[in-house]
Amino acid sequence: MFRTKLTVRYCETDSMGVVHHSRYFPWFEVGRTEFFKTSGMSYREVEEKGVLLPLLDCYAKFIKGARYQDDTWVEVSLKKLGVAKCIFEYKIIRCENDELLATGYTTHGFTDKSFVPLNLLKKHPDIYECISKLKND
Repeated sequence: MFRTKLTVRYCETDSMGVVHHSRYFPWFEVGRTEFFKTSGMSYREVEEKGVLLPLLDCYAKFIKGARYQDDTWVEVSLKKLGVAKCIFEYKIIRCENDELLATGYTTHGFTDKSFVPLNLLKKHPDIYECISKLKND
């Protein structure tokens, strides 16, 4: 599990004063990108080697609303790593009281730059090895 901190910006809130539901997926991406760096390889480096991770599926459950200037944790973990896809799980937590605000997941495939699916373990074992470092069983 990995944590990164985000502070809610005014532009992320709606007319009710809470974070708009559409903002959670960019937060998931921020967390995932920072988490990915801990593997020893950044998303950019993976893409430069010819591997893309397109989004296949995403889900979010909203429990409580975050508000302007709330400090939040974005927790990320790698739930599943296969040779053709991986699944990341997320929790958004209010820092002040560790209150769970939202949960979710994203599923990503492994493709080449033409979006042809590939077996990451066979085609790029170095990348597969880096990503496998993120798995915390």
